[in-house]
Amino acid sequence: MPPWRLRRLRAAGLDNVNLDLIYGIPGQSPDDLARDLEAALALEPEHLSCYELEAKPGTRFTHAHGDELARQAEAMEGYFELVVERLTGAGYRWYETANFCRTDAGRDLRAQHNLGYWLGRDYLGLGLGAVSTIGSERWRTTPRLPAYLAALGGGDLPPRELEPLDSGVRARERVLLGLRLDEPLSVAGLEEALDEPGLERMERLGLAQRTPAGMLALTRRGRYLGGGVTAELIAG
Repeated sequence: MPPWRLRRLRAAGLDNVNLDLIYGIPGQSPDDLARDLEAALALEPEHLSCYELEAKPGTRFTHAHGDELARQAEAMEGYFELVVERLTGAGYRWYETANFCRTDAGRDLRAQHNLGYWLGRDYLGLGLGAVSTIGSERWRTTPRLPAYLAALGGGDLPPRELEPLDSGVRARERVLLGLRLDEPLSVAGLEEALDEPGLERMERLGLAQRTPAGMLALTRRGRYLGGGVTAELIAG
């Protein structure tokens, strides 16, 4: 974002601004990423979301940059560590795998909508292709624009795909999403979702830790490895 755009947002009275940063793009070096981070920090946003580039197989982009994307994939772990170290060193809270917020404003500057998702709360999505989860059901509104518009034009609800969610699915999702956060996860009621041998193995490796109060969290190194560690904890 050019600085002048952020100044306009500030002038309009917006005091909670997020910047999205994508890293691992073709041609990027660690020094390039460091400069991107410095430029982002210079804007003093309240929140930063930092994502590694995900190139979809079969797309023109992947075809055009395949070799470079393979090289970048091998460097992603180092990029991720650079992002975390630089932003936490600047005083941002690494509260979720890819999300950081300032802690000096006396407010909870975490992304509240996404936080509800990570905490397993119900959410309602509206619009083309939107996903909702309410209780034991999840549904996705059709992503096809003609079908969506035809239904609305006829006064009907757009087509949607319904997915029933049993207790096992909800428990596994609660573990998968909850362990993305920097706050320990209560495992009460989630025992069926956890693989005890896998959990013991991750504890021995220093990647996860339990407390006597029934809480589970990834260690700092475990958070760097993220989904790979969590996958070892989930019962098959």
